[in-house]
Amino acid sequence: MSDLCNEIEKLGKGIGNANRYSILEVLMQGPKSVSDIVDAVQLSQPAVSQHLKVLKEYKLVTDTKKGQEVFYQIDVAYTTKLLTTLVSSLNKQKKH
Repeated sequence: MSDLCNEIEKLGKGIGNANRYSILEVLMQGPKSVSDIVDAVQLSQPAVSQHLKVLKEYKLVTDTKKGQEVFYQIDVAYTTKLLTTLVSSLNKQKKH
């Protein structure tokens, strides 16, 4: 399987869960702390932390520590690169 296929598979697994997608929707508004995300999605803190761990593993989010708090944000650079590569690959397929 190509690297692109592997990365698309990770994207699918990351957004394929309704709770993780809800977290991503919250993060589309900008960086948020875990407690901000918990309040927005109405899940327990441990559940949000587990989902964030998966999203980070799949490179969909990054985190930044500010004092005692950790803020999560969508990894825009990675996601943009992945989607651009996918579109380019699809365009090449269309031409053949």
